[in-house]
Amino acid sequence: MTNLIALDWGTSSLRAARLADDGLVLEERSLPRGILTVAPGGFPQVFEEICGDWMHAADALALICGMAGSRQGWVEAAYCACPAGFADVATRLTWVEPGRIAMVPGLTCDNEGVPDVIRGEETQIFGALELLGLDEATLVLPGTHSKWARVTAGRIARFSTFMTGEFYALLRQHSILARTMPDVDGDLDEAAFERGVGHALHSSTLLHSAFSARTLALFGRLPADALPSYLSGLVIGEELGAQHLAGGEDVVVIGSEALTRRYELALRLLGITAQRAGSEATWRGLRAIASTLRSGR
Repeated sequence: MTNLIALDWGTSSLRAARLADDGLVLEERSLPRGILTVAPGGFPQVFEEICGDWMHAADALALICGMAGSRQGWVEAAYCACPAGFADVATRLTWVEPGRIAMVPGLTCDNEGVPDVIRGEETQIFGALELLGLDEATLVLPGTHSKWARVTAGRIARFSTFMTGEFYALLRQHSILARTMPDVDGDLDEAAFERGVGHALHSSTLLHSAFSARTLALFGRLPADALPSYLSGLVIGEELGAQHLAGGEDVVVIGSEALTRRYELALRLLGITAQRAGSEATWRGLRAIASTLRSGR
C-alpha cells in the first residue's frame, strides 16, 4: 500500500502531510518556504528539509500540487484542459523522480476566447467533492485571486478567476480610500460588511460603488473602524454579482475560516446556502488522485 506524502507548495507557504490510505492525516508540517523564497536549484533541498525522512519508506510517493509546478517552481507541469476529473489529472502528472515524486498539473479553460488557469485549486476541488459526496457542484475558492468552478459528472467543466483579494488590497492601501481607514483591519463588522455587499449588488460597477467608502466616512454615516469590512463587502459583492446565481442554489466554499465566513454571509443575502470545506480538501484531493494511479507505476 502506498505511503502517500502530500505537498501543497504555494507562492508564499509550503505544507506537507503524511496520509493514511483512507486520507486521514497521520502527520502534518509547514514551512514559510513558498516558491518565491527558493533560489534556483534549491527545491530539492527544501523538499528534503520538510519531508525527507518520510521518503525513506520504500513505497513512498510524493504528490505536489500548487505553484511548485509552475514555470517559476521546481519543475513545470503542463496544464490539463477542461473538462477534467481525477483520472485526467492523474494521467498528466509530471514526474520529478519517476515513481517517487510527481507534480500535479494545473487546469486551463477558455472563457470567451481568453485562457484562464488554476494551479492547486483543482486538487482542493477534487478533495471537496469527495468530502461532501458530490459530483455536481458550483464552488468558490476565495483568496487573492478567487476561483469559481462548475463541476459536472465529477469533472471540472469550467472555471473563472476574479482578482477580488488583490483589488481589496489595492483599494485598501493605495487609493484615496486608505486615508480614511485605520491602519489595521480589525475584526469583521458583519453589519458593515453586509451593507457593502448589498450596495455592490445594486450598483452597476465597482468603479462607482467603491467611492461610497469615502463618502460614508466623510458624512459620518459609517465609523472608520467599520470601513475595511464595508470595502470587503463591496469587492466580494461585486464578485458575487458576476456569477448570476439563482436563489435556493447551493455553493461550496473552500478556504480558511475567516474567508469562508465572509462568503457565507454574502451568499446568504442572495438566498444561497453555502457548504464549507477547509484545508483538509487538499489532502483528500491528492489522495483521490493517487488512488487512480496503477499499482506498479
